Amino acid sequence: MLWDIGLTLFNMVAPLKPAGSVVPAGFPGAGGLWPEYAPPGPGDSRCSCPGLNALANHRILPHSGRGISFRDLHAAVRSTYNFAPTFSFYVPNYIAGILGRSYWTDKFNLSDIDVHNGIEHDASLTREDTYLKHDQGQPSLPLIHELLACGTGPGGDLTAEDLSRIMGRRRADARRTNPQYSLSTFHKLFSSSNSAILLKMFGGSQKDLRTILLEERLPTGWQSSERHQMGLTMTAFQPIVMRIELGIKEEVDGSPHSRGGEKPKSS
Repeated sequence: MLWDIGLTLFNMVAPLKPAGSVVPAGFPGAGGLWPEYAPPGPGDSRCSCPGLNALANHRILPHSGRGISFRDLHAAVRSTYNFAPTFSFYVPNYIAGILGRSYWTDKFNLSDIDVHNGIEHDASLTREDTYLKHDQGQPSLPLIHELLACGTGPGGDLTAEDLSRIMGRRRADARRTNPQYSLSTFHKLFSSSNSAILLKMFGGSQKDLRTILLEERLPTGWQSSERHQMGLTMTAFQPIVMRIELGIKEEVDGSPHSRGGEKPKSS
């Protein structure tokens, strides 16, 4: 955290990267030129994260989605999406811990990370709950279309308020339809973090999000909206995460649902 705070302070005084030069020279996607896209084939491994699946679909990670080292995941996420080195280390290291593996020496398949209530969770905006549909590697087109349709920004772009509203609706729907529904405080914040990435990395762009969420493909010419020199730090990320989470008003049968997860008692 001290390292992350230091990077945040540096970002506050350092100039932003030019809009077309977020990806470092010599890395896939430099200048917006992404490696050729190919959707997954039979036997390829995919997960519940569209951003990671896109890396495999463009062969930034192995196209099979198998035998990926946690250290390679760190490097790919950092160069492609411009996460800070602290952030892009923390998440793969956390995944390795969930799987009982070593960040430094072990490998994984993309589908491995979808152990339920690890980083995968109920009430996702792009996936049906595990109880209802086991394969988290497959996006839910109805959920994604509903997400994209809720944008109220210019051109239908998503805002933080839009994400809070759709997440409240999604949590209520999941609670109603999934008899094994669970969403701890940690996973609520994790789901809000996933939603915040739609704003920080993609600027809430309707056009770009339609491509990344429905096709799991990086748009031609796209580069991350996060332009700070050291990338998006965990410290700088928290305000938008909390803005989304605290704006959620979960409703069940038209009535607000308490944050503690219990239905309000009738008087």
